Amino acid sequence: MAVNVYDQANALEDALRQSDEFQNMKDLYGKVNSNPESKQLFDDFRQVQMNLQQKQMQGEEILEEEVQQAQKSAEDIEKDENIKSLMEAEQKMSELIQDLNRVIMKPIEELYGLNNEN
Repeated sequence: MAVNVYDQANALEDALRQSDEFQNMKDLYGKVNSNPESKQLFDDFRQVQMNLQQKQMQGEEILEEEVQQAQKSAEDIEKDENIKSLMEAEQKMSELIQDLNRVIMKPIEELYGLNNEN
């Protein structure tokens, strides 16, 4: 009997949404958004990051003042406890997703003999 991997992927999505890691991130994101100072810092930081990423993807030169602006923005958000907590939760969620990706890739790695001792 064939397995519908899309059904399994949808079940995994639901499990991620119910996970402690995601629920914690969601709660902390709510705290950031409910605090006007935190929200402004977070929005500014994300805008700076998106602008730099867009320039990098388009092969444009990133100016020194833009790098300094990004560094200052990063320093500012590190001082905000709401954002700092959110970033830590985001890191935990990222680790969970990396672990899941290793599990998902295991059949392909085994097929090609990757990570096998020969």
